[in-house]
Amino acid sequence: MSEKIIRGDIIGQVAGGVIAALVVTAASYFWRLPQALNPQVVFAVYVVSAFLLFVGTFVIFRRVVRRGYEQNRRLTLFPFFLQLLIWGMFFAFPCIYNPFNWAWSQAHTGQVISVLLGIGWACVWIGLLILVIAMAWLGLPRSCGLDAKKPEMSGLYRATRNPQFMGGMLLVIGYVVLWPSWYALGWVILFASMMHMMVLTEEEHLHRIHDDEYEQYCKRVPRYLGFPR
Repeated sequence: MSEKIIRGDIIGQVAGGVIAALVVTAASYFWRLPQALNPQVVFAVYVVSAFLLFVGTFVIFRRVVRRGYEQNRRLTLFPFFLQLLIWGMFFAFPCIYNPFNWAWSQAHTGQVISVLLGIGWACVWIGLLILVIAMAWLGLPRSCGLDAKKPEMSGLYRATRNPQFMGGMLLVIGYVVLWPSWYALGWVILFASMMHMMVLTEEEHLHRIHDDEYEQYCKRVPRYLGFPR
């Protein structure tokens, strides 16, 4: 694929990202309304929203993105926009059940003991660091699904095939430690299920275009942690 096409796709994806961010911001304020108007409906809104996010993730990753990879051998603008949208909705999800004036920058952690506070923030920052290193190592075009001429097998990718997943999981686990609740635990489970669907779709794509090379890589390196498959 030419650099001109990749550059154009990246510009389109940045524009799509801005639009998705605006939609998610509006959704986050909408999701806060149950707490302000009637806190008793929070559980119902939580369950329905989690179900819709799960179903939406399945449709986007296991249908739309999967078909796009099969037809175009890369991630085009519309599937990429849908990915941004569903992940943006996921990260806005805590607005449903956290206090109405809650924000990531406001630490409602006064009741958390100091040891857990340190563990929580350590998980958050280590997770963010892993995410940044993994995406920087992979490069912007491949991180955006635009270029997969060669599967990445060095750096963090020698220990796990999906360091982004591990970094994201550490981040959301840190969140649960800092703001513990059953709702937050459900958020972690939702993250794991959504990310797994994304990983399955991307691995099918890499198997399709790299065949034996990627197959051998999968035999050497585990999908997440532990032993290879």
